Amino acid sequence: MPLPFIGSRKKDKQTAAQPPRVSLPPDTLEFEDASLRLQYYSISSHGVRLPHTDEVPTLLPQLLEGFATQVELIEPLDADFQDAAPQLLRPQIALQWINAHHGRSKIARHALFILESLDAIDLAYETFAVALLTGDIDVEGFPRFDAIVGGPISFWDEATGDLIVRLALCWGGEGVKGDTQRVALRLLARLMANMLANQGATELGRVERPVAVSGAQRLACPHCGFPHLDRRAHYCPKCGMRMAGT
Repeated sequence: MPLPFIGSRKKDKQTAAQPPRVSLPPDTLEFEDASLRLQYYSISSHGVRLPHTDEVPTLLPQLLEGFATQVELIEPLDADFQDAAPQLLRPQIALQWINAHHGRSKIARHALFILESLDAIDLAYETFAVALLTGDIDVEGFPRFDAIVGGPISFWDEATGDLIVRLALCWGGEGVKGDTQRVALRLLARLMANMLANQGATELGRVERPVAVSGAQRLACPHCGFPHLDRRAHYCPKCGMRMAGT
């Protein structure tokens, strides 16, 4: 025989009154918001064609004489760092980038962070001479948001073997300064005039940057031993000597 009080307890639980829900209109909510705006800029000139030379490590810094006192040369990266990129949300490639550039100066890392983030340089085949050109650094030694850094970037023309040199400047970070771009344009014009005054300059015009194509077989340069990344390269990205068998 069923007990009557068991069913009555279940009924009482089901019919118990729910607590009233408070309704708040969205326009009456109080909240705290936060935002961070980072702005990075870069400008790059057309390429200047120069005759083939093996003096790139001295030629590029010489183009900044009178504009900077300390110039750092950044040569193409080894194939082991082909995936390196300054992307913090992708820890694996960010760690490669840190390992590849942790020994460089703070000015060089600042410039590479901006230029690689904007896809304005490719260290698979390009050589970069970088310096602080105008502006100040902060207490930690990094360029301020309105400081302009950069310099000449070179690569080898696979069709002719000529050296192609262009100028790239960059700046940015937290903050905006309206006349920084005008200063950068004037500085770029002065640097370009200095580069065109080089006796070996033969042509100025738009030169398409190559795209490195990696392959399973990575041959080392027979002259300097650099293991190049681009399997189509006819010239070593580091020393510029013609690769064997090409």
